[in-house]
Amino acid sequence: MTTMTPAQVRNDHHGPTAGLADGYAQANLIAVPEDWAYEVLLFTQRNPKPCPVLDVTDRGATTTVLARGADLTRDLPRYRIWQDGELVDEPTDASAYWRDDLVAFLIGCSFTFESALKQANVPLRHVEQGRNVPMYVTDRECRPAGRLHGPMVVSMRYLPADLVETARTVTARMPAVHGAPVHVGEPGALGITDLDQPDFGDRVEPHEGDVPVFWACGVTPQAAVMASKPPFAITHAPGHMFVTDVPDSAYVL
Repeated sequence: MTTMTPAQVRNDHHGPTAGLADGYAQANLIAVPEDWAYEVLLFTQRNPKPCPVLDVTDRGATTTVLARGADLTRDLPRYRIWQDGELVDEPTDASAYWRDDLVAFLIGCSFTFESALKQANVPLRHVEQGRNVPMYVTDRECRPAGRLHGPMVVSMRYLPADLVETARTVTARMPAVHGAPVHVGEPGALGITDLDQPDFGDRVEPHEGDVPVFWACGVTPQAAVMASKPPFAITHAPGHMFVTDVPDSAYVL
């Protein structure tokens, strides 16, 4: 992990953020027109495991209490622009797309608990290999909210089998950033057919004795955008998170 500050990541980095700004929370982003905001909020409330909300902005606002002075239109490494459920652009600056009617949601990210895993001597293969964490669309449907529906997305980390319970205990204490794993072992139980073909992120090489461990993921709202096709949305690019000024420890129970 690097010693970059949150501000340095926000200002100077355009790649995946796993392992960066060690000790600070990271967040997923989804911004939608105000007439979809209630349904997004309801969706997050009904599906708190993949969608734990850390902040919701006022209509048209581009700032958040999670990092005072930061600009949500410019300070993520990469964005995704959606029209009618279709991805139309992946800019590093979304200011040209931002609208006065947008409401932004900042959702907890599992990168936040990676510092705690590191402190517990749990290895992080994707960080070791310099890759984005692999993410998969599952066959587990989220509870719908009005027009918004879609499947749960999970992130996967290969862990030594004898450290799975340690990882479960560590992450269970941080429900605001997805908490304990939703599944360990056979990926087919989640409808995942090939771990070497993630839907988002990068393929990661396991070590001998590793088992796959799956956490609910904040890319879930993007799967809902693809399934529900709102007329417009802005999200982060998977793995390219908003790095906050909030210490990881703020989210430990």
